[in-house]
Amino acid sequence: MRLSAVLVMSGVMSSWLGSPLAEAASVSSAPSEQALSQVMNPSALSWVRAQNARTFDSLQSDPRYQGFYDSILKAEQSPARLPTPEFIGGRIWNFWQDARHPRGIWRETSLASYEQTQPSWTTRLDVDALAHDEHANWVFQGSECLHPADARCLVALSDAGEDAVTLREFDPAAGRFVTNGFALPRGKQSAAWIDRDTLLVARDWSGAGADLTQSGYPFVVKAWHRGTKLGDAVEVMRGNAQDVEVDPTALVDEHGQQLVLINRGVTFFESRYAAVIKTPEGFVTRPLNLPGKVTIAGFSSGRLVLLLAQDWTLGTKRIPSGSVVAIDPADPARDPELIKQPTANQAIMDARVTRGGVLVTGYDRVQPQAALYHRGTDGAWQAHAIAVPGNESVKIAAASPSSVTAFLDIEGYIQPPQLWAADTATDATKLLHTTPDLFDAGNLTVEQLWTRSTDGTRIPYFLVHRRDVVPDGRNPVLLTAYGGFQASYLPTYYPDVGATWLAHGGVYAVANIRGGGEFGPAWHEAGRKSGRQRAYDDFASVGRDLVARHITSSGHLGIRGRSNGGLLMGVEFTQHPDLWKAVVIGVPLLDMLHYDKMAAGASWVDEYGSPANPAERPFLESISPLQHLRAGVDYPTPFIFTSTKDDRVGPVHARLFAARLQELGRPFYYYEDTEGGHAGTVNAPEIAHERALEAVYLTRALADPPLH
Repeated sequence: MRLSAVLVMSGVMSSWLGSPLAEAASVSSAPSEQALSQVMNPSALSWVRAQNARTFDSLQSDPRYQGFYDSILKAEQSPARLPTPEFIGGRIWNFWQDARHPRGIWRETSLASYEQTQPSWTTRLDVDALAHDEHANWVFQGSECLHPADARCLVALSDAGEDAVTLREFDPAAGRFVTNGFALPRGKQSAAWIDRDTLLVARDWSGAGADLTQSGYPFVVKAWHRGTKLGDAVEVMRGNAQDVEVDPTALVDEHGQQLVLINRGVTFFESRYAAVIKTPEGFVTRPLNLPGKVTIAGFSSGRLVLLLAQDWTLGTKRIPSGSVVAIDPADPARDPELIKQPTANQAIMDARVTRGGVLVTGYDRVQPQAALYHRGTDGAWQAHAIAVPGNESVKIAAASPSSVTAFLDIEGYIQPPQLWAADTATDATKLLHTTPDLFDAGNLTVEQLWTRSTDGTRIPYFLVHRRDVVPDGRNPVLLTAYGGFQASYLPTYYPDVGATWLAHGGVYAVANIRGGGEFGPAWHEAGRKSGRQRAYDDFASVGRDLVARHITSSGHLGIRGRSNGGLLMGVEFTQHPDLWKAVVIGVPLLDMLHYDKMAAGASWVDEYGSPANPAERPFLESISPLQHLRAGVDYPTPFIFTSTKDDRVGPVHARLFAARLQELGRPFYYYEDTEGGHAGTVNAPEIAHERALEAVYLTRALADPPLH
């Protein structure tokens, strides 16, 4: 029986035995702030090893750890997982990791074979074998191929998952790297194919950082011709060190027409695009008259398909923010075509071009929508809606201008991922593949609840719980959110959450707070820069609502977030220490007075504001978690997780925060993985290890001692 918004889960974790959450004992004092800020400083790494050992000794010794680890690893390596598709050369490619291939294999099959229950795969690149042969810690980071035939690709390989990559030319048909082919040594870089013998490359050409922005990304793009030295590449476009990054991209429409662009990211959200034109004298660029806040979704019949994040006025026509529009790249003001305009309660998440039209996904009040759009001879676009289930998410898994078939990924908190095929010429859809249940969800249900934030704004959140429950205020609840960068936190099937939390009676809550994109660009704008306190208030309001509904109490309420969500957790930890019993702070930003000088932090000034700006610094001072840790406050014991190889946010935030807690004599758990990049983990065993540590920590904090 479905419960009302008030009648939700009771505490049913009595089967989980164990002692209350142990107060973590201190180890030797932390190194200096200067030492901790140097990622590879020996004394800092020694402190990290000591903290890791203390965390492992406590959490891995728990009798539940191994069961959690085994269940997560089994799910992460399940051979029945959905093989996510990618179109390359008219065939379907997939990157796959399992117990035999922890680093992964890159494999391909035909479209007809992929639509069968058991596709017949051919492995083209074995990353485990490559790493073994080259004695390298390679992590596959994707590819960039020469469209439309895709006869050549650049494969990106990183050391232990960092953002910096090595690029190598790969022959997909032969399944091998090209002898004496294009090869770009390690760096934060990007490249696009102009033709088989020419690349546009953005990288640090000097090798000394002179061509990198303050964010650590390249701002000089050069054309590199086959058979010449990398140092002989010819400059095509230059940004400046104050930009976020400058990178090239090549688009091809369904007729094979190519459009090469360079995106100068002047801020994280604003771009200046230029078309690259080949002349007898070389390459020149022509600026495109586009709005600053726009995402290029594809190239269809010679027209650019754009997703707007701001209003755009073209002549007498005003196109609202959040819309999907098609324009002539040579003259955007001439006959712009509106594909989809969202309402105030809607948000467009993605738009992709196929040979049959444009596939668009979005949400109405955070409920999924999908539609196929076809362009008429008069330039008007007609929609064909695709019915998708509620309380789930819909994503475009793969689409290509060379194929009428596109793929949708549909999943939910308790619904394993399904792969649907959409024929964008006939509007027909069919279910192709379904992942089997990776945890027992037979007695679980999902509902969407609403509460009001501090300023009266209605905030939705999803709640996953057992059906047969009583609201007695003692249910262990794990609440999460993101709230930044216009990124929406949508229903997702997490086997680790299911196996270690939901299957044992835990409640899982996901808040759609401001700063995200759940209601379009305006929802993000409301939580950007000094408006960010609204996002923090939204989250705390959801926590208080869970208590007010007697779903839980502060003694059984835990929260978790990563990256920008890790910052959210740090703020909630310091602003409302009495509201939470457990706080998982993953790969976080925590020192907001210096974040712009750490790793790629300068790239996020347009999201957070600048500590150097006298008008913006006071707000950052008011919320920065590191600076708000105080003596004498009864903080919950946090679990802090980061990665030494994170070259995006970096481990320094987490180190300094933990060291400050140590100085204050406050207990904490700390785990810094030595690899993994900003993802924190790069393969199934590492994922299982870190998630199992979290599961033990959360169980001890929120469900021990036994509730009944």
